Amino acid sequence: MSTQLTILFTFIALIWALELVDLLLFGGSLDAFGIRPRTPSGLLGIIFAPFLHGGLPHLVANTVPFLTLGWLVMLRRTSDFFVVTLIAGLVGGLGVWLVGRPNSVHIGASGLVFGYLGYLLLRGYFERSVSAILLSIAVGLFYGGALWGLLPSQPGVSWQAHLFGFLGGGGAARALARRRA
Repeated sequence: MSTQLTILFTFIALIWALELVDLLLFGGSLDAFGIRPRTPSGLLGIIFAPFLHGGLPHLVANTVPFLTLGWLVMLRRTSDFFVVTLIAGLVGGLGVWLVGRPNSVHIGASGLVFGYLGYLLLRGYFERSVSAILLSIAVGLFYGGALWGLLPSQPGVSWQAHLFGFLGGGGAARALARRRA
């Protein structure tokens, strides 16, 4: 468990430090390194976007679900966290890059958060073990309301990152599932 907490808090410390440096030293200009749909330089944003946030309220909104859902992803194996993060980050980032609104910049860790949500909700379906199904149900009860974030509803919120991150998490659930014979 200490390894899991170290991984999660290191990631959170990194994005908090980067956001504070961005706000205090760069006036928020690092946000320009997010995902810029259908531009060659925007592809680099797939790597940087989860570490960039549009201010402290945005970062606070991502911190608690990242810690909670990220830890639940690690319950079975710590390595699952890295696989889910990679798949959700790539699928989410590429999805945003392909279908995001032109001349926009997408930033934030919410694509990863929705990837973890997709993984946890669909793991029970793909794995079909009692523990995975119970975890999926519990996550659905506590975080099911977040699924509204998959739809375009709020200006300035990247529903594309939410949707494609969720799909990436679902794909990771399928790829990592240990089916019972």
